[in-house]
Amino acid sequence: MQIETYSDAAAMGRAAAARGAAALRGAIAERGSAALIVATGASQFEVLAALVTEPDIDWSKVTGFHLDEYLGLPADHPASFRGYLRERFVSRVPLAAFHELNGEAADPAAECDRVGALLTAQPIDVAFVGIGENAHLAFNDPPADFETRAPYLIVDLDEACRRQQHGEGWFDSLEAVPKQALSMSVRQILASLTIVCSVPDERKATAVKATVEGPISPDVPASILREHANCTLFLDEAAASGLAER
Repeated sequence: MQIETYSDAAAMGRAAAARGAAALRGAIAERGSAALIVATGASQFEVLAALVTEPDIDWSKVTGFHLDEYLGLPADHPASFRGYLRERFVSRVPLAAFHELNGEAADPAAECDRVGALLTAQPIDVAFVGIGENAHLAFNDPPADFETRAPYLIVDLDEACRRQQHGEGWFDSLEAVPKQALSMSVRQILASLTIVCSVPDERKATAVKATVEGPISPDVPASILREHANCTLFLDEAAASGLAER
């Protein structure tokens, strides 16, 4: 894992977007198309704002995939990741296609299978991801499943994760935060050719320290990123504040 630290979240976001954009351009030049995974949440505000302005990307040759979504949450809810991505990414660039996870699907397992089949049909050139306050990766809370090869899973959200979602202002109360979600699996994320992990904010400093300096363990899901051959962790100074070496 390569680690890059920037003065603030805006500079971090621009650098992360530039790294991912370079991977997309390279894939289009080599194969004529590209595919990416897009994350959501507060950690991705600056990344997506910069990514949609990156020059010289033929977005008509890019297919996008959804990282995770709450189970049972309508797309027009303020916390919906479908709504988030439609507003901040999908509506801003002319993608070849974008494959959403429908958290309201009558059969969530079948929805995982449907989008998973599309996801695994081609290489994923870049995955944009973040790290939760509990070091979750996507919605894989600790202890995360490091073994399953299924592209998407139905997962239970632990209280620390749900408190983060409430604390960030997405929900009016902790009770309103769903207790389950659809999430890309850890192994599927690691199958991406390039991983761009962006983590701003001091409240993530403990998770960053555990991810970088602690053992690789399901109890620190994001620590598995250290096994990836081409993963860069983009931090702002606040998120990096707990690291022994910066």
